[in-house]
Amino acid sequence: MRRVADLHPGQAKTDARDAYIIADTARTIPHTLRGITIADEHIAELSMLCGFDDDLTAQLTGVRNRLRGLLTQIHPALERVVGPRLAHPAVVDMLSRYPTPAALHEAGRSRVRTRLKKLAPRMAARLADEIFAALAEQTTIVAGTNTAGHIISRLAAQLAQLTEQRADIEAEILTVVDAHPRTCVLTSMPGIGVRTAARILTEVVGKNFKSVAHLASYAGIAPVTRRSGTSIRGEAPSRRGKTTLKRALFLSAFASIKADPFSRAYYDRKRAEGKRHNQAIIALARRRTDVLYAMLRDGTLYEPRPTQQAPAA
Repeated sequence: MRRVADLHPGQAKTDARDAYIIADTARTIPHTLRGITIADEHIAELSMLCGFDDDLTAQLTGVRNRLRGLLTQIHPALERVVGPRLAHPAVVDMLSRYPTPAALHEAGRSRVRTRLKKLAPRMAARLADEIFAALAEQTTIVAGTNTAGHIISRLAAQLAQLTEQRADIEAEILTVVDAHPRTCVLTSMPGIGVRTAARILTEVVGKNFKSVAHLASYAGIAPVTRRSGTSIRGEAPSRRGKTTLKRALFLSAFASIKADPFSRAYYDRKRAEGKRHNQAIIALARRRTDVLYAMLRDGTLYEPRPTQQAPAA
């Protein structure tokens, strides 16, 4: 609306001018307008749940980064061991109980191993050995360690709470996704799980895509042609598109490399042509979009191409 308004004379912002611009646009360039469709209840619920899941993910990332930053300030060697494992509940539980190197030393290797064993029975002994090996690398106590310990224990408790909330939201998303009639169509395609199907449903269902090229352009996985006379010719990756849908298609294409031999063959062919990893994945995502569009349009399940048999002698 605002971009079209810039094409008309005047700078006023009134209801009368807005009504005139809308009517003139509908009369002269109706293809630029999109009809308003009422989303069904499942998609509306799924959109809200996915949005809340995004918020929880961002908060989880922020808390983990803050934890790693504090651990790096007081004991870099310890951070190298537990920092990459902050997604594991056993490590978070240990930090909530023993947040500082002094607390870990006072507890001792046996007690820490017992604490870890409650939630990580297989790696408890190995992780405890790595933690105490890291503790031995630093003998200096950094100023502010005690205050950092109080913050670390609170952040660990917050991290555990956010993880629990995200698990609850995932269960609700699973329930809503399973109830949608197109879920079986989406999940039949290799590389598409529950979360990816939820993203595709919220971004695709209810929108009128005239062709698969329209869908690919909307997702931002179609290359953009750039030409200017005879000096500039070529195609470049799109910088636009719906970010959430683009990420879902990219990740599903990446996951399909191991799950689908045809996707792996196409990826290898693009790599042999000289494309980098991300370029080959985007090319694969664009190819899979053709299949996905036809599946959603016709309501058919994914069917891999049959293996070609050698002709009889």
